[in-house]
Amino acid sequence: MDQTIYLVTLVGAALVVVAAFSSLIAFRFGAPLLLLFLGIGLASGTDGLGIDFDNASFAYFVGSLALAIILFDSGFGTPLKVLRQAAMPAFLLATFGVIFTTGLFGVAAHYLTDFTWLESMLLGAAVASTDAAAVFFLLRAGNVNLRDRVRSILEIESGTNDPIAIFLTITLVEIIIIGATPEADVILLDMVIGFFLQMGLGGLVGLVGGLAIVRLVDRLHLENGLLPIFVLTLSLMVFAAAGAIGGSGFLAVYLAGLVAGNSAIRAVSVLKRFQDGMSWLAQIIMFLILGLFATPSQFLPILPIAVALGLFLIFIARPLAVWVCLLPFNMPRQETAFISWVGLRGAVSILLAITPLLGGLSNGREIFNIAFIVVLVSLVVQGWTVGPLARWLGLTVPSRLGPLQKVELELPGSAHHELLAYTVVAGSPVARGHRIPRWARPSLVVRDGRSTKFQDAGRLMAGDHVYIFVPDRYPRLLDRLFASRTEVDPEDAEFFGAFAVEPSRPASDLESAYGPGLSEDEQALTIGELVLARLGGRAEYADRVTLGPIELIVRDVDEKGRVTSVGISLDPAPPPRQLPVFLGAGEIRDRLRILFGRRRTQAAAAAAAPVADAATGEKPQDSYNSRGFDSDA
Repeated sequence: MDQTIYLVTLVGAALVVVAAFSSLIAFRFGAPLLLLFLGIGLASGTDGLGIDFDNASFAYFVGSLALAIILFDSGFGTPLKVLRQAAMPAFLLATFGVIFTTGLFGVAAHYLTDFTWLESMLLGAAVASTDAAAVFFLLRAGNVNLRDRVRSILEIESGTNDPIAIFLTITLVEIIIIGATPEADVILLDMVIGFFLQMGLGGLVGLVGGLAIVRLVDRLHLENGLLPIFVLTLSLMVFAAAGAIGGSGFLAVYLAGLVAGNSAIRAVSVLKRFQDGMSWLAQIIMFLILGLFATPSQFLPILPIAVALGLFLIFIARPLAVWVCLLPFNMPRQETAFISWVGLRGAVSILLAITPLLGGLSNGREIFNIAFIVVLVSLVVQGWTVGPLARWLGLTVPSRLGPLQKVELELPGSAHHELLAYTVVAGSPVARGHRIPRWARPSLVVRDGRSTKFQDAGRLMAGDHVYIFVPDRYPRLLDRLFASRTEVDPEDAEFFGAFAVEPSRPASDLESAYGPGLSEDEQALTIGELVLARLGGRAEYADRVTLGPIELIVRDVDEKGRVTSVGISLDPAPPPRQLPVFLGAGEIRDRLRILFGRRRTQAAAAAAAPVADAATGEKPQDSYNSRGFDSDA
């Protein structure tokens, strides 16, 4: 017995260590990290090293707990600014997009397999959601610095679409278990009622639970070492409480993290570091267990069908769902295409594919195997191409900040405050003489091993260590003051234009210098106001506005959305790549207007033709014969 405990611990710890080391390979080569974790699990399973693991209940239990931890951390790290920026597009993708993908994939699965309609839709629901861990990692590992709106939509969608897919999967499993054949309207009504009940209860428990976590952390003066464990345990209690009363525990734990992460919670830096580590551990354990649970020797008979379904999901189902959901927002084709491509499937799809096995469905193992192969196809085809595709579509922008050296220190007894230790790097704004804002409280400067009061230190120099006492919700301005200048790629050297212009200058100066053809109302604006007006009232980093022979580029935006730096390019960038698909609502409207206008013109011309013939006395066939044809032929 004792030897068994040691052996299991040794093997389990070794697998985690190998998985952790494999992340270095993934970061080095930009490989999908989930693919490596699953590969380690498959290599260690029955068909590999011989570890026999076939406990579906245990795999689902551990995977659910791990997913709850990941979702709480995902919500905790999502700022409200990001949520507001992309809330509606991401919400449609996370709800209607998942349902639409389920339906399309289910139809394809029904005709490619011998599954019933309900089993086909069950398979579609299992693979309908994107994987947050895979999306976040690939955007980081591939060094892909995306436009803010695109990144926000991808992050929020991947973090919020799991509850819908989980609800659909569990509901379809329960319907199949009943064995009855209810009418379609009965199924639809039950699913709609169940959906609103689960989402409503889950949302309520999540919001109340998040507020309770913040209140308890502030009221109970726990040790810093115990505090992160306390918060993690409370998040799991929120997850369990919502599920126990019939709500969505996954939605509840995500909302609890969102509320807690955007509140003035104590020791936020300690909590973030701990949760980041726990999220990594949860991902590794979940992926390894799911890999161990699979049996690759069973894949061969269904491999062609599963690969075909995976390609259908990548190239047809997901793009159609994304296009329909984003149509009302008139997004550029390039952004829609990229969002549709970065729909990687991952551990959640494999975890949901276990539910048919738990329900004892006759085709449960085949559903699981097909879902597993679909995930592998998604990771192999999409996972390696995220970075190159973003650059090919022109969606990447130069990094906003260069290297930054910062340490966050929690101070005992300092509620909602922390001590930041910055190292002044060469080329940073403070090294060039920029002042630290008044709301920050610089207290100490360590230079050449000697400590000095900030007031007595004089101008900061490279290598100085500056200690600043600030509220724990400090603006990002401090990071920008202490970060060095960004090393811009040679291909991006002209990205922000030949030179900068002050946004507060009148736009009439542009008209006088370059003659872009501004109206009188536009000339009365400042350059910053002109940029905002041309962009529809909201600007973001790297937005571009073409004005005749010049182009204005947004170099920076402050916390309130005001343009603070504008670049001028005298050689406007070429237009973006024109994709033949993903037309926006505006483009469709314009094309329909042109089409119907052309038809009206043709109809009017056809109606006027007999009048012209009567005036000339020519018959239609005579006009035809005048081109050299004989009417008697």
